[in-house]
Amino acid sequence: MNYLSVENISKSFGERTLFENISFGINKDQKIAFIAKNGSGKTCIMKIINGEDEPDTGQVVLRKEIKMAFLSQNHNLQEELTIEESIFASDNEVLKVIEQYEKALENPEDEEAYQKAFDRMDQFNAWDFETQFKQILFKLKLEDFKLKVKNMSGGQKKRLSLAIILINRPDLLILDEPTNHLDLEMIEWLESYFAKENITLFMVTHDRFFLERVCNEIIELDNGKLYQYKGNYSYYLEKKEERIASENSSVDKAQNLFVKELEWMRRQPKARTTKSKSRQDDFYLIKEKAQSRRRENQVELEINMERMGSKIIELHKVSKKFKDLVILDNFSFDFQRGERIGIIGKNGTGKSTFLNLLTGTIPLDAGKVVVGDTIKVGYYTQSGINPKPGQKVIDIIKEYGEYIPLTKGKIISAGQLLERFLFDRKKQHDYVEKLSGGELKRLYLCTVLIQNPNFLILDEPTNDLDIVTLNVLESFLMDYPGCLLVVSHDRYFMDKIVDHLFVFRGNGVIEDFPGNYSDFRAYEDSADVSQKEENKAEKKEWKQNNPTLGNLTFNEQKEFQKIEREIKDLEFEKKQIEQLFSDNKVPESEIEKRALELQSIISKIEAKENRWFELSSKME
Repeated sequence: MNYLSVENISKSFGERTLFENISFGINKDQKIAFIAKNGSGKTCIMKIINGEDEPDTGQVVLRKEIKMAFLSQNHNLQEELTIEESIFASDNEVLKVIEQYEKALENPEDEEAYQKAFDRMDQFNAWDFETQFKQILFKLKLEDFKLKVKNMSGGQKKRLSLAIILINRPDLLILDEPTNHLDLEMIEWLESYFAKENITLFMVTHDRFFLERVCNEIIELDNGKLYQYKGNYSYYLEKKEERIASENSSVDKAQNLFVKELEWMRRQPKARTTKSKSRQDDFYLIKEKAQSRRRENQVELEINMERMGSKIIELHKVSKKFKDLVILDNFSFDFQRGERIGIIGKNGTGKSTFLNLLTGTIPLDAGKVVVGDTIKVGYYTQSGINPKPGQKVIDIIKEYGEYIPLTKGKIISAGQLLERFLFDRKKQHDYVEKLSGGELKRLYLCTVLIQNPNFLILDEPTNDLDIVTLNVLESFLMDYPGCLLVVSHDRYFMDKIVDHLFVFRGNGVIEDFPGNYSDFRAYEDSADVSQKEENKAEKKEWKQNNPTLGNLTFNEQKEFQKIEREIKDLEFEKKQIEQLFSDNKVPESEIEKRALELQSIISKIEAKENRWFELSSKME
């Protein structure tokens, strides 16, 4: 069943044509990734699909009665609402029923209102739905239901927008970079959620593991043309390579023909016969074909960095905390030549702070950082660049350097570096204000690299970069001979670039793991197997294990069902508080209060379990 059709849409800005006559469809149960270079119109196409923008030509047709949701880069939340109020602000009827039930729980003395709300929960089968949406909020670390939107960080707002969409379960979900602002644990949960759910997706994402494990079709916009691949990311890479090889073979033939035709054109008299005029027209078509060979920017760079001495960077008993949040606690480490370290951990554990401490951007509480005399640090931060009005791309990079020295006396100029990172000669003379967000990130990266550092620090370098640019960056970094320190949530990128990890566990605990991210994930999974099996054995599957209710009175049957639901809610509350303690997110002033609250919940669970078993025995 077709949900949405994009029919011959085009879009231009002045003389610049982003795309023209683009057509494709989205059908039920498809999970489509849309791939294109930064600046080629990905976000514009997403906005046209969502009705936020109009195409110059063509149309988008959405099937009647199809519910569509769009997760953009910018949130559309009401600042004065809380997380809970934002969830219930939708038109979802089941959520309205749950909201009434939650209010009834706050006023248990009104028995009539509570019974009415309870019965409606039964009527709409809302109990499981309530559990599911609370689990989504819990997985996305949105536990404080009373927190107002205006007091949330940008990452929290993005996660809340995602939660609202997932809870409302639209028929068609349009996602623009859904993994941005999510830590690795959340990304892997979302990946698993999308992989198993029967939901129709159309997304832009640079997360290649996400593409591999979630998507079953990829649409690529390349040089103004659409190519469709019925498979995941691995299949796409394989088929794209075959397509490019075929195109280049065709170009080779055209080039041979072009040489012959050029010779003929030069011999032609000024007076053209009809036949020769036709051949002349064909010549220009052949010329265009012959000059269309792809430039894949695969040149290896043997960079001639400044010599590194025996002392690189040393950290001696470094400590840092913000109030009760401990980032580092007597941490020591000596970097060695050629080390390539990735940094991973949950959001809020201090990964970016660690980089700022290392570079002296923020002060230490204790200890010292010693930087070797020969070390030249290049630091790519998340803040980006702030160009002056009227500056051109080439002017920006030349402020930082004219060239990078290579071995054997060769150099790579600023212009050549820009070309390698997909800024062609024409683009280099564009004004910076015309660049897309991803192109600005790419330019910023070039300003760091042109300084030829021998110790490169990258804080989330893959955010907002397209897959084509990521491949270029990975190629550059694999040739890079200096030290490399990277914070990234891009697992594919980390696997290719780093050879060991700093794992930030929180509360100042940092582990040095000898391997890449996939190695670490395999190690963690194997270590958790025995614990998971133990938990599985202890877990009570209340509904699955229920005997029939036939021997209970009507009131006992209602009590039995109510206990099951109450136990589910209490178990969820218990898990939330335990997770807060595990993540060291309980302020010292609230530890005793939270501990008493946890003990009270455990006591209630035990009491309700005893009553559940008592009622169960009457049914046997």
